[in-house]
Amino acid sequence: MWSKAVVTKAGKRLRNIYNNIDRGKLSSVSEAIQIIKFNSMVKFNETVEISINLNVNPKRSEQMVRGVVSLPYGTGKSIRVAVFAKNVEADEARLAGAEVVGAEDLMEEVKNGRIDFNRLIATPEMMVMVSKLGKVLGPRGLMPNPKLKTVTRNTAEAVKLAKAGQLEFRVEKAGIVHAGIGKVSFPENHLVDNAKAFINAIINAKPLGIKGSYIRRVSISSTMGPSIKVDSAVLNSA
Repeated sequence: MWSKAVVTKAGKRLRNIYNNIDRGKLSSVSEAIQIIKFNSMVKFNETVEISINLNVNPKRSEQMVRGVVSLPYGTGKSIRVAVFAKNVEADEARLAGAEVVGAEDLMEEVKNGRIDFNRLIATPEMMVMVSKLGKVLGPRGLMPNPKLKTVTRNTAEAVKLAKAGQLEFRVEKAGIVHAGIGKVSFPENHLVDNAKAFINAIINAKPLGIKGSYIRRVSISSTMGPSIKVDSAVLNSA
Protein backbone atom coordinates (compact mmCIF):
# COMPACT_ATOMS: atom_id res chain seq x y z
CA MET A 1 0.00 0.00 0.00
CA TRP A 2 1.40 3.38 -1.04
CA SER A 3 1.59 6.04 1.68
CA LYS A 4 -0.12 9.40 1.14
CA ALA A 5 3.25 11.13 0.91
CA VAL A 6 4.50 8.73 -1.75
CA VAL A 7 1.29 9.08 -3.79
CA THR A 8 1.45 12.90 -3.55
CA LYS A 9 5.10 12.96 -4.60
CA ALA A 10 4.41 10.58 -7.49
CA GLY A 11 1.45 12.70 -8.58
CA LYS A 12 3.57 15.87 -8.67
CA ARG A 13 6.31 14.08 -10.58
CA LEU A 14 3.82 12.74 -13.11
CA ARG A 15 2.29 16.20 -13.61
CA ASN A 16 5.74 17.63 -14.27
CA ILE A 17 6.43 14.90 -16.82
CA TYR A 18 3.13 15.49 -18.61
CA ASN A 19 3.88 19.23 -18.75
CA ASN A 20 6.92 18.38 -20.86
CA ILE A 21 5.10 15.94 -23.15
CA ASP A 22 2.96 16.83 -26.17
CA ARG A 23 -0.23 15.02 -25.10
CA GLY A 24 -1.73 15.30 -28.59
CA LYS A 25 1.23 13.75 -30.40
CA LEU A 26 1.03 10.21 -31.73
CA SER A 27 4.34 8.42 -31.33
CA SER A 28 5.86 5.34 -32.88
CA VAL A 29 6.36 2.31 -30.63
CA SER A 30 10.08 3.10 -30.45
CA GLU A 31 9.47 6.76 -29.51
CA ALA A 32 6.97 5.77 -26.82
CA ILE A 33 9.48 3.37 -25.25
CA GLN A 34 12.20 6.05 -25.32
CA ILE A 35 9.94 8.55 -23.51
CA ILE A 36 8.94 5.99 -20.88
CA LYS A 37 12.52 4.93 -20.15
CA PHE A 38 13.75 8.53 -20.03
CA ASN A 39 11.06 9.54 -17.53
CA SER A 40 11.38 6.56 -15.19
CA MET A 41 12.68 7.99 -11.92
CA VAL A 42 11.30 5.70 -9.23
CA LYS A 43 13.45 3.35 -7.18
CA PHE A 44 11.82 0.09 -8.27
CA ASN A 45 11.90 -1.65 -11.64
CA GLU A 46 8.64 -0.53 -13.26
CA THR A 47 6.60 -2.76 -15.56
CA VAL A 48 6.08 -1.46 -19.09
CA GLU A 49 2.46 -1.94 -20.09
CA ILE A 50 0.59 -1.75 -23.38
CA SER A 51 -3.12 -1.06 -23.72
CA ILE A 52 -5.02 -1.55 -26.98
CA ASN A 53 -8.61 -0.41 -27.53
CA LEU A 54 -10.26 -2.56 -30.22
CA ASN A 55 -13.26 -2.06 -32.46
CA VAL A 56 -14.98 -5.24 -31.22
CA ASN A 57 -17.96 -6.16 -29.08
CA PRO A 58 -16.75 -8.83 -26.62
CA LYS A 59 -20.37 -9.68 -25.75
CA ARG A 60 -20.61 -11.31 -29.19
CA SER A 61 -18.76 -14.62 -29.18
CA GLU A 62 -17.59 -14.21 -32.78
CA GLN A 63 -15.84 -10.98 -31.81
CA MET A 64 -13.96 -12.35 -28.80
CA VAL A 65 -10.24 -11.67 -29.12
CA ARG A 66 -8.18 -14.19 -27.17
CA GLY A 67 -4.93 -16.04 -27.57
CA VAL A 68 -1.32 -16.47 -26.53
CA VAL A 69 1.92 -14.88 -27.62
CA SER A 70 5.54 -15.62 -26.77
CA LEU A 71 7.46 -12.40 -26.18
CA PRO A 72 11.00 -12.58 -27.62
CA TYR A 73 12.58 -11.30 -24.42
CA GLY A 74 10.07 -12.44 -21.81
CA THR A 75 8.17 -10.27 -19.36
CA GLY A 76 10.70 -9.97 -16.56
CA LYS A 77 8.09 -11.46 -14.26
CA SER A 78 8.60 -14.67 -12.31
CA ILE A 79 5.89 -17.14 -13.31
CA ARG A 80 4.74 -19.90 -10.96
CA VAL A 81 3.26 -22.81 -12.93
CA ALA A 82 0.88 -25.49 -11.70
CA VAL A 83 0.10 -28.64 -13.68
CA PHE A 84 -2.75 -31.12 -13.36
CA ALA A 85 -1.17 -34.36 -14.52
CA LYS A 86 -0.30 -37.91 -13.54
CA ASN A 87 2.46 -40.42 -14.30
CA VAL A 88 4.89 -39.50 -17.09
CA GLU A 89 3.31 -36.12 -17.86
CA ALA A 90 3.58 -35.18 -14.18
CA ASP A 91 7.26 -36.16 -14.04
CA GLU A 92 8.01 -34.21 -17.23
CA ALA A 93 6.27 -31.12 -15.82
CA ARG A 94 8.39 -31.26 -12.65
CA LEU A 95 11.61 -31.65 -14.64
CA ALA A 96 10.62 -28.65 -16.78
CA GLY A 97 10.32 -26.49 -13.68
CA ALA A 98 6.66 -26.54 -12.67
CA GLU A 99 6.32 -25.44 -9.03
CA VAL A 100 3.10 -27.37 -8.35
CA VAL A 101 2.14 -30.71 -9.89
CA GLY A 102 -0.72 -32.96 -8.83
CA ALA A 103 -4.19 -34.36 -9.44
CA GLU A 104 -6.71 -35.04 -6.66
CA ASP A 105 -4.39 -33.45 -4.10
CA LEU A 106 -4.04 -30.31 -6.20
CA MET A 107 -7.79 -30.21 -6.70
CA GLU A 108 -8.31 -30.12 -2.93
CA GLU A 109 -5.76 -27.33 -2.53
CA VAL A 110 -7.51 -25.20 -5.15
CA LYS A 111 -10.92 -25.90 -3.58
CA ASN A 112 -9.56 -24.67 -0.26
CA GLY A 113 -8.29 -21.45 -1.83
CA ARG A 114 -4.61 -22.32 -1.84
CA ILE A 115 -3.71 -20.92 -5.25
CA ASP A 116 -0.03 -19.96 -5.22
CA PHE A 117 0.48 -20.02 -9.00
CA ASN A 118 -0.36 -17.73 -11.93
CA ARG A 119 -0.44 -20.20 -14.82
CA LEU A 120 -2.29 -23.52 -14.89
CA ILE A 121 -1.72 -26.35 -17.34
CA ALA A 122 -3.59 -29.64 -17.57
CA THR A 123 -3.48 -32.83 -19.59
CA PRO A 124 -6.70 -33.65 -21.51
CA GLU A 125 -7.50 -36.50 -19.11
CA MET A 126 -7.40 -34.11 -16.14
CA MET A 127 -9.93 -31.67 -17.59
CA VAL A 128 -12.91 -33.58 -16.17
CA MET A 129 -11.47 -32.89 -12.74
CA VAL A 130 -10.37 -29.34 -13.53
CA SER A 131 -13.78 -28.39 -14.96
CA LYS A 132 -15.26 -28.86 -11.49
CA LEU A 133 -13.09 -25.95 -10.35
CA GLY A 134 -14.44 -23.54 -12.94
CA LYS A 135 -16.05 -21.20 -10.42
CA VAL A 136 -12.71 -20.81 -8.66
CA LEU A 137 -10.35 -20.74 -11.64
CA GLY A 138 -12.53 -18.92 -14.18
CA PRO A 139 -12.72 -15.52 -12.45
CA ARG A 140 -8.94 -15.59 -11.97
CA GLY A 141 -8.31 -16.32 -15.65
CA LEU A 142 -6.61 -19.60 -14.78
CA MET A 143 -8.86 -22.14 -16.49
CA PRO A 144 -6.81 -24.24 -18.96
CA ASN A 145 -7.93 -23.97 -22.58
CA PRO A 146 -6.85 -25.98 -25.65
CA LYS A 147 -6.86 -22.79 -27.77
CA LEU A 148 -4.36 -21.26 -25.37
CA LYS A 149 -2.24 -24.43 -25.47
CA THR A 150 -2.67 -24.93 -21.72
CA VAL A 151 -4.47 -28.24 -22.26
CA THR A 152 -1.81 -30.56 -23.61
CA ARG A 153 -0.02 -33.85 -23.12
CA ASN A 154 3.29 -32.11 -23.77
CA THR A 155 3.47 -30.64 -20.28
CA ALA A 156 7.22 -30.02 -20.46
CA GLU A 157 6.92 -27.73 -23.48
CA ALA A 158 3.93 -25.90 -21.99
CA VAL A 159 5.80 -25.25 -18.75
CA LYS A 160 8.91 -24.03 -20.59
CA LEU A 161 6.85 -21.65 -22.75
CA ALA A 162 5.10 -20.22 -19.70
CA LYS A 163 8.42 -19.70 -17.96
CA ALA A 164 9.99 -18.11 -21.07
CA GLY A 165 7.46 -15.27 -21.25
CA GLN A 166 4.41 -16.64 -23.01
CA LEU A 167 1.47 -14.29 -22.41
CA GLU A 168 -2.23 -15.03 -22.48
CA PHE A 169 -4.42 -12.17 -23.66
CA ARG A 170 -8.16 -11.63 -23.66
CA VAL A 171 -10.20 -8.57 -24.58
CA GLU A 172 -12.17 -7.08 -21.68
CA LYS A 173 -15.79 -5.89 -21.64
CA ALA A 174 -14.86 -2.39 -22.77
CA GLY A 175 -13.02 -3.75 -25.82
CA ILE A 176 -9.59 -3.24 -24.28
CA VAL A 177 -6.74 -5.73 -24.14
CA HIS A 178 -3.64 -4.98 -22.12
CA ALA A 179 -0.48 -6.68 -20.89
CA GLY A 180 2.88 -6.14 -19.27
CA ILE A 181 5.56 -6.43 -21.94
CA GLY A 182 8.71 -6.15 -19.85
CA LYS A 183 10.54 -4.00 -17.33
CA VAL A 184 11.90 -0.47 -17.66
CA SER A 185 15.39 -1.92 -17.11
CA PHE A 186 15.11 -3.91 -20.37
CA PRO A 187 17.16 -2.53 -23.30
CA GLU A 188 15.05 -0.30 -25.53
CA ASN A 189 15.18 -2.67 -28.52
CA HIS A 190 13.99 -5.58 -26.34
CA LEU A 191 10.93 -3.63 -25.21
CA VAL A 192 10.23 -2.52 -28.78
CA ASP A 193 10.43 -6.11 -30.07
CA ASN A 194 8.18 -7.34 -27.22
CA ALA A 195 5.63 -4.60 -27.95
CA LYS A 196 5.59 -5.37 -31.65
CA ALA A 197 5.20 -9.11 -30.98
CA PHE A 198 2.17 -8.40 -28.77
CA ILE A 199 0.63 -5.99 -31.29
CA ASN A 200 1.12 -8.50 -34.12
CA ALA A 201 -0.57 -11.21 -32.04
CA ILE A 202 -3.59 -8.92 -31.56
CA ILE A 203 -3.68 -8.15 -35.29
CA ASN A 204 -3.50 -11.85 -36.15
CA ALA A 205 -6.39 -12.53 -33.74
CA LYS A 206 -8.67 -10.07 -35.59
CA PRO A 207 -12.19 -11.56 -35.86
CA LEU A 208 -13.73 -11.92 -39.30
CA GLY A 209 -16.29 -9.35 -40.35
CA ILE A 210 -14.88 -6.38 -38.46
CA LYS A 211 -15.62 -3.20 -40.45
CA GLY A 212 -13.53 -0.06 -40.23
CA SER A 213 -10.35 0.27 -38.20
CA TYR A 214 -9.78 -2.75 -35.97
CA ILE A 215 -7.37 -0.98 -33.63
CA ARG A 216 -8.82 2.24 -32.25
CA ARG A 217 -6.22 3.41 -29.74
CA VAL A 218 -2.88 2.21 -28.43
CA SER A 219 -0.94 3.52 -25.48
CA ILE A 220 2.23 2.41 -23.73
CA SER A 221 3.01 3.34 -20.13
CA SER A 222 4.98 2.30 -17.07
CA THR A 223 3.71 1.53 -13.57
CA MET A 224 4.28 5.05 -12.24
CA GLY A 225 4.96 6.88 -15.49
CA PRO A 226 3.10 8.68 -18.27
CA SER A 227 0.85 7.05 -20.84
CA ILE A 228 2.14 7.65 -24.36
CA LYS A 229 -0.24 7.43 -27.33
CA VAL A 230 0.94 5.33 -30.26
CA ASP A 231 -0.05 6.00 -33.87
CA SER A 232 -2.63 3.24 -34.46
CA ALA A 233 -3.15 4.24 -38.13
CA VAL A 234 0.17 2.60 -38.95
CA LEU A 235 -0.84 -0.55 -37.07
CA ASN A 236 -4.22 -0.83 -38.83
CA SER A 237 -2.45 -0.85 -42.18
CA ALA A 238 -0.48 -3.95 -41.15
